[in-house]
Amino acid sequence: MMRALIFDCDGVLADTERDGHRVAFNRAFAQKGLDIEWGVDRYGELLKVSGGKERMRHFFEQCGWPVGAMDRDAYIKELHALKTAIYMEIVETGQLPARPGVCRLVDEATADGMTLAVCSTSNERAVNAVVETLLGPGRKARFAAILAGDVVLKKKPDPEIYDLAGDRLGLKPGECMVVEDSRNGLLAARAARMHCIITTNGYTAKEGFSEADAVFPELGDPPNVHVTLAALKRMVAEGE
Repeated sequence: MMRALIFDCDGVLADTERDGHRVAFNRAFAQKGLDIEWGVDRYGELLKVSGGKERMRHFFEQCGWPVGAMDRDAYIKELHALKTAIYMEIVETGQLPARPGVCRLVDEATADGMTLAVCSTSNERAVNAVVETLLGPGRKARFAAILAGDVVLKKKPDPEIYDLAGDRLGLKPGECMVVEDSRNGLLAARAARMHCIITTNGYTAKEGFSEADAVFPELGDPPNVHVTLAALKRMVAEGE
């Protein structure tokens, strides 16, 4: 029987890469007087490089370093700090919209008495801000656990974050349904022996998701609802 609904954060609750981090990078470049703007497709290519600092370094190595970047390490560090501050402002001032269906599904789960949690190895402050700003303080208060930041040593696809969630919630893996958006997230959830559905986004749609219980373009709001709590409960029941 399904007893918990666990959400990833980035890409699931919001398109944080496209609408948050990408925008923050571009605003940081503009504030530094750089004639650089990462479009949606270009940023998708850059996401193949893990880490914001590493992503900028890769870009500058390919396209040329800005004039004045004498100490490249210091320049990258300063630019990334500015980008991070801008990203937090985007999140905390409500400029980042929730993905369709997230609030609706949280409300369905709450009404059903389902345990709710978020599992992300992204920055703890950012994850908490996303949950509170996008879902609202009332909904956030209903989450039994928000696990983020450095609460685990290994990032997805390692299952450590989901193993920890099961322990914190006091539930068996088979009682948990995870909502993810990427293959690494799916592999982490499945390695933890939890059920998992995928809601794809523009940056993950072409990844392989054969291990998922189901794959959807989004959770969806009326009249285009793709995922309901009742459907998730049936998936778990059928897998028992």
